[in-house]
Amino acid sequence: MNTVTTIHARASRPKIALMLLACGIAGAASIGAANAAVGDADVLSTTVQYNPDNLATDRGAQHLYQQIVKAAAVVCPQDASHPHWVSALVQECRQQAVARAVMKINNPKLVAVYSTSSKNG
Repeated sequence: MNTVTTIHARASRPKIALMLLACGIAGAASIGAANAAVGDADVLSTTVQYNPDNLATDRGAQHLYQQIVKAAAVVCPQDASHPHWVSALVQECRQQAVARAVMKINNPKLVAVYSTSSKNG
């Protein structure tokens, strides 16, 4: 049985515009297209599919956590011109997206992996 969770990144329109500029997306056409894609809710999202039975093991929880982290990187992209430097805005976006996904799934093993990982950076 597969379950789906959605990773969200919430941002105000000014934050989205800042992120887009920081990511090297220039021009009014690009910003307008990105804002249109985000919609009225100002939520970017992607879906992570997982099997809840896998969360019975530490390894399964760690694997799902890594998938969530990767999904957060998709909804909170980094500036391609600075691939080795992640801005504070992008870091915050990713941290919030991961935290929301972990809390939405609400599994003790996943929460433990998240707690350990967030303490270690």
